[in-house]
Order: sequence, then structure tokens, then C-alpha cells
Amino acid sequence: MKLLVPNLIAFETTLEGVEVVHFDPTAAIPAEHRDAEALVVWGAGASLLQDAVANLPRLKWVQLLSAGSDAALAAGFRDDIVITSGRSLHDAPVAEHALALTLAAARRLHTLGRAQIGHRWAEEIGGIQPEPSPGVFSTLRGARVVIWGYGSIGSTLAPHLAALGAQVTGVGTTARVEGDVTVVTSQDLPALFPETDVVIMILPASAATDGAMSAELLAALPRHAWVINVGRGTTIDEGALIDALRDKRIGGAALDVTTVEPLPVDSALWDLPNLILTPHAAGGRPLGAADLIAHNLSAHLRGEALRNVVHPTRKA
Repeated sequence: MKLLVPNLIAFETTLEGVEVVHFDPTAAIPAEHRDAEALVVWGAGASLLQDAVANLPRLKWVQLLSAGSDAALAAGFRDDIVITSGRSLHDAPVAEHALALTLAAARRLHTLGRAQIGHRWAEEIGGIQPEPSPGVFSTLRGARVVIWGYGSIGSTLAPHLAALGAQVTGVGTTARVEGDVTVVTSQDLPALFPETDVVIMILPASAATDGAMSAELLAALPRHAWVINVGRGTTIDEGALIDALRDKRIGGAALDVTTVEPLPVDSALWDLPNLILTPHAAGGRPLGAADLIAHNLSAHLRGEALRNVVHPTRKA
């Protein structure tokens, strides 16, 4: 069988009967390789997925290296094609980025950055500070942090937050207890949010999560609370968030993702003083990609269950 692998990923195999072909994911799939039975997707947009749907008639398996699978599921692959995600490959990098954004919010690095550009010594932040700072999210010590979308990334992040003194509650599809973290469901959010200092969103994009952080839920947060999003931009009602930030009804937001990416130059988000913005930089490093490809390739050849299947059964 022929396996197409983006030239961004170092992968080879000694499995008999497997030909690994490295290709440029930003270009069309070469005509001589349209007989491929397997495809690894990374470093390309919807155009590669559409190319694969239209021009790989022998395709049987698609391995995504992204944690999310929404684009691939919407691309129109045949029902008999197995699609597997890169779940777990981004746990450490995304958790690290989420922690960095949370600490940046607490230490008000967004204000300090603007002050530095303006050659202004930010005396309101420097020097003697009250502990805790009244009406301001300023520390993870004793902070009440909600991780909304509590999966493998959330469970990687939670111990780091707890080590710095935070009280962590997870929000998932089922209520449960995982280690030291109590996981509730989204039905509990209206009661949970008034006592929350930080919400870290790691939700996937889907019809069920579209605009999940609504105007109503934003209104339930205290005025000092921060919203951190390292999941998908569509999971926040962006207009409602902009209004809440402008009116200072919440403390601030730190977004690694937006509804439209790249963020349009005329977006109001750019100029909000209580917003931290990063350019979808939390992931980008699929750690252990070669091992996952090798595992699923071997399982595919043996006719065994693959890891992280999202289509056709859509079981993670």
C-alpha cells in the first residue's frame, strides 16, 4: 500500500509492502500518487482535504495530526474511509500555552506590554501590591479555575494549575471525578460561573459547541473573571465577548483562536486593552506523531482497531 506523509513529518517504516511517499501538503497531490490508500494530514488547509476526497479513489484511511477533526469530518469522505485524529499529540504544548496565557492575565502582561511600547512606567502594577488584589484576577493562589472541555489536554493542564494553588473544576459531557478534579456538565455552568475566576475553554468545534460561551454565560461571570480560549474560536459568541470586554463586565480574555482566522484587520478584538491575542499558536507541535502513525499503520494492515477513530464510528 502507498502512504502519503507530509514532508513536515519525519516518518519511515520497514513494514513489508508499504511505500511511504513524502509530499508537499501546500500543493496538489501529485498525479502519480493518486493511487494512495492512506494519507497523513498536517500543515494544510481545507484544500488538501478536498483534493483527497476528489482524487484519491483508493483511499481507505486518513490520519490527522490535529487534535480537532471537524474540518475532515465536513470534507465529505466516503463512509467506508476510516479517519483517525491526533488526539493526545498536542496535550503538552496546548496545556503549556493555556498556562502561559493564564499567568499572563494574572500578572497583567498585556498592560505591561502596552506600557513598554508607550515608554510608560506602569506604577499601578509595579511596587507594593495588596494580596489579594481587590477586584482583579492577580494570582493562581486560591483561584477558582474552570476547564471547559475536560479531556486529555485538560487533564494535562490541571496539575500545573493546582501546583500553583488553583482550585480546578472540569466541565465535560459526563459528570465524574478524575483524580483530584471534579468534572461537572455544562448544565452546571450557570451556578458555577458566579464563583469562577478563570474559564479555560478547550472545546472542539461542532454544532453542539457553536457559540457555547453565550452572552448569558458571560453575564454570569464576576467582573474580574478572565476567559481563556485554546480550543476553537467558534465556541465563543464573539460579538457578546467584545461587548463584555468593552463594557468591562469581565476582567479580560486571552484568545489563541478566533471565529475567523487569520483575524481580520478590522476586527474590534485587536484594540481592546483587556485582551491578549495569540495567532493559533498553542498547538503546532504534534509530539509523538511518528509513533501514532506507526501504531495505526500496523493496526490498519492487520485489520485491527485503530487509535483515535473519529469516522465512521466517531469514537475517540
